[in-house]
Amino acid sequence: MEELIRLFEQQYGEHPVETTSIAGAGSNRGYYRMKHSDGTSVIGVKGTSREENHAFIYLARHFGELNLPVPAVIAVNKDEMCYLQQDLGSVSLFDALRPGREAGGQYSEKEQKLLVETIKQLPRLQICGARGMDWDNCYPQPEFNEVNVMLDLNYFKYCFLKPSGMDFHELKLEEDFHLFAKDLLEEPVDSFMYRDFQARNVMLVDGHPAFIDFQGGRKGPYFYDLASFLWQASAKYSDELRRKLTREYYDTLKEYIEVSSERHFTERLSFFVLFRTLQVLGAYGFRGYFERKQHFINSIPYAIENLRKLLDNKSFPYPYLTSVLRQLVQLPAYKFDDQGRDDKNIETHPQQQYGPASISKYDGKGPLVVRIYSFSYRKGIPEDTSGNGGGYVFDCRSTHNPGRYVRYKQLNGLDAPVVQFLEEDGEILTFLESVYKLADAHVARYIQRGFTSLMFAFGCTGGQHRSVYSAQHLAEHIHKKFGIEVRVCHREQGITQTFNANT
Repeated sequence: MEELIRLFEQQYGEHPVETTSIAGAGSNRGYYRMKHSDGTSVIGVKGTSREENHAFIYLARHFGELNLPVPAVIAVNKDEMCYLQQDLGSVSLFDALRPGREAGGQYSEKEQKLLVETIKQLPRLQICGARGMDWDNCYPQPEFNEVNVMLDLNYFKYCFLKPSGMDFHELKLEEDFHLFAKDLLEEPVDSFMYRDFQARNVMLVDGHPAFIDFQGGRKGPYFYDLASFLWQASAKYSDELRRKLTREYYDTLKEYIEVSSERHFTERLSFFVLFRTLQVLGAYGFRGYFERKQHFINSIPYAIENLRKLLDNKSFPYPYLTSVLRQLVQLPAYKFDDQGRDDKNIETHPQQQYGPASISKYDGKGPLVVRIYSFSYRKGIPEDTSGNGGGYVFDCRSTHNPGRYVRYKQLNGLDAPVVQFLEEDGEILTFLESVYKLADAHVARYIQRGFTSLMFAFGCTGGQHRSVYSAQHLAEHIHKKFGIEVRVCHREQGITQTFNANT
């Protein structure tokens, strides 16, 4: 944080009047909205990998020179570990599409227009953005290749297929994997593959799409991003909407490069849809079965349904792989009706499990949101706005107080010197060990029972050091462990942050 503040001061000659942490979905980098005295703001980014930061900085500047809709990089420190970028606001395409998702994929005309505009911008970024690109600046590698494909297919095999309990011939499956990889890469193209093209990474600026978080991009087939976006498991796009958006993409792509027939294009796309579906199931299996994050368990049925529909509509030239996948989607644990999730079946058979029996069951109910506060006891315990009457309240005042020392009086529990003081002292860590045990059990039970709101609060003398540290760390702990939405509010500091549910 201190490095970002210094960079801000060097760039603008003033101290930011307010700095608010922003959740970076799945990223290890820290994002902060830093406000000027006139009310305008920039985004400060502090990374953990110089190479990853360098990739974003290079790509953003390259795309900017081509007038593509990406945030401008404003200032970078010498070691590229932190930088300032243009603030594109706080409304993402994911946020704008929430009503359609919550309506089971019934997207309004306005929402569909946003999707069309977004999908028509994608070829421009992929094809125009590739012009003059020095691929060696990409991270972690310059090009999508067979190694990438095999890693992802084996990720699916070890993290999803094996935990399912199915019996299969590993060598026969590996042979089909290699054929599949060869087919995916048979038509090399000079295009930019975004790699993480999803609605969360599209911001709406004056109602129009702009792109962020493309630092994992590299040279690769453009089909990959289209498949990633349109077959995202939780988006619930109808087949008709997918066909419409695919046609819009295809017609726009033809404006930039020579493209084969629409029939051939659709055929090629289906291979990438299969690949992305297996890749996603591998990720859901790892994050759900092994890391025990309920949100990913909950997402598995949507991805399985995508796979089932794909196998029903398309014949792939991999006999053994196809037979294994057909067996997989017929497992009782993944049974759906024609309307999607078979909630009636889940209610009738409460022991129904998704994946290994040791994993918490998918109960088909609404997502839990956890709210965590830090506060000063002098100003009272935070009110529970959910109407549930409150939750856990932890008293941090028994632990060593950094506020007693002059050097820490102007800092808070998010600042590195305070963090270092508390962790070296160790009392706060012992305190939080007990908190984590209580919180983990409570969150797991709330998810299992289908509850939607849970509150934790940490109080100390001034609501500045110990309570801020504790609230922030519990928020990060719960989000990492369960993958659910966590909202943290450091009341006395005026700082709020949302950790979005993982997809």
